[in-house]
Amino acid sequence: MSTTKLLLFLFFFFNAATAADLLPGVWELLVPDAGIASMHTAVTRFNTVVLLDRTHIGPSRKLLPKDRCLVNPANPHRKDCTAHSVLLDLQTNNIRPLTILTDTWCSSGQFLPDGSLIQTGGDLDGFKKIRKFTPCEPGSFCDWEELQDLELYQGRWYATNQILPDGSIIIIGGKSANSVEFFPPRKEIGAANFPFLSEVEDNQMDNLYPYVHLLPNGELFIFANNKAVLYDYNTNSVTKTYPILEGGPRNYPSAGSSVMLALTGDYSSATVVVCGGAEYGAYLQRMTDSPAHGSCGRIEATRPDPVWEMEDMPFGRIMGDMLMLPTGDVLIINGAQAGTQGFELASVPCLYPVLYRPDQPLGLRFMTLNAGTVPRMYHSTANLLPDGRILIAGSNPHYFYKFNAEFPTELRIEAFSPEYLSADKANIRPSLVELPERVGYGEVFEAGVTVELPVVGIVEVNFASAPFATHSFSQGQRVVKLLVETPAVEGGGRYRIKCTAPPNGKVAPPGYYMVFAVNQGVPSVAKWVQLVA
Repeated sequence: MSTTKLLLFLFFFFNAATAADLLPGVWELLVPDAGIASMHTAVTRFNTVVLLDRTHIGPSRKLLPKDRCLVNPANPHRKDCTAHSVLLDLQTNNIRPLTILTDTWCSSGQFLPDGSLIQTGGDLDGFKKIRKFTPCEPGSFCDWEELQDLELYQGRWYATNQILPDGSIIIIGGKSANSVEFFPPRKEIGAANFPFLSEVEDNQMDNLYPYVHLLPNGELFIFANNKAVLYDYNTNSVTKTYPILEGGPRNYPSAGSSVMLALTGDYSSATVVVCGGAEYGAYLQRMTDSPAHGSCGRIEATRPDPVWEMEDMPFGRIMGDMLMLPTGDVLIINGAQAGTQGFELASVPCLYPVLYRPDQPLGLRFMTLNAGTVPRMYHSTANLLPDGRILIAGSNPHYFYKFNAEFPTELRIEAFSPEYLSADKANIRPSLVELPERVGYGEVFEAGVTVELPVVGIVEVNFASAPFATHSFSQGQRVVKLLVETPAVEGGGRYRIKCTAPPNGKVAPPGYYMVFAVNQGVPSVAKWVQLVA
């Protein structure tokens, strides 16, 4: 480590320790050794978490049962008896090994309406593969299934998946794959050429893992490098070109992140935020000291004449994860302050999470939170949990597992609790005690809520998806705030809230959602609800 990098790291590390008692948010260690470093993470409707790494990485530290040792196709005489995917039970924090057969390096994924996880592409023998994980109750047995009768039309490495209003999935881009295709496959289309991705590709790529958001008009906002378009996937046509976002490239390998803010009101408006990124050339020149950008662009994507509104985060950040919280605020967590994505190409870990409050005025939206102590660099993930915490996993900035490096392969799993879970808010934290297991589009239903202190004003009821998190972007992430009426008092701290489900699949695609009651900015523990057509 250079003297400059060492001083910067020590400065931020010791300041993080000093600030621990001053800044909001609490860190906790959930699993001291998960056995694998998670590159891809997703939360299931059974309150379990699927963690995935590469398969061609050599042995992990989690053994498979002896009868499930795998033969490496590249070396049939050598068996791999270690897991490269595991299942975390959030109730017990127990880890169970899963069997994944083909390489999932830098692959993509998305949940189907029935709650099963579809996982697509990867490297080597996984390039055109489609895999399925159907989750089950903790204590039951479920595992990965390789779909033998289906494969991708085009190999996908660094692609993005997004569930569509009809419950199908669009798979967009990938290295040398400037096209889109669908799951279930649309045979009449196959892989449709998407020229936008080749137009934005530069000599260090910067068009991989494009940021894809389904807008409430049914079209896709697709961002790559520093440009965005509105895409009609039904006609395979670009219907709008947005202004350039200044500040350099934002996608892999330049490593920014993006969210679509919570959909509210009549759901006619959607706003997208893109934050962070590396200096152009950092990847090409292997510039580990190149300062990360701290700028964010915010655009109301549904306006006839949208423009980017610019603001700055408290820290420059690459490889940060942007998560929609159940309140509608955004958490920015993980990453580094210098370098770029790629093996051993980043430095100065950014240990401070940041809260982005979209309803505040420009200049007052960012709040710095309590710093962690574990660097979360390349190949780390962050996911919203049903209890409102954030699951933090992974970080392996090396080609293989390496534990004696400056930033070692990270097998610990942590949870971060935002300020809304602090003890002084316990008496206004609602409990969601009654909710249908299934609701239809536009259906009026009731939620039963209990709160210790009397409710003042409106209690929100918000749908939050369970996205597929990888490489600083959560594929399929969205929060929808329902139309609700003033809570009806039933006595004894119990309230009944009349809610209206999302109107259609453009606002919220079919599937399982975490449903949170939110009282004065404090969310309940979520219940899972299936939204059906």
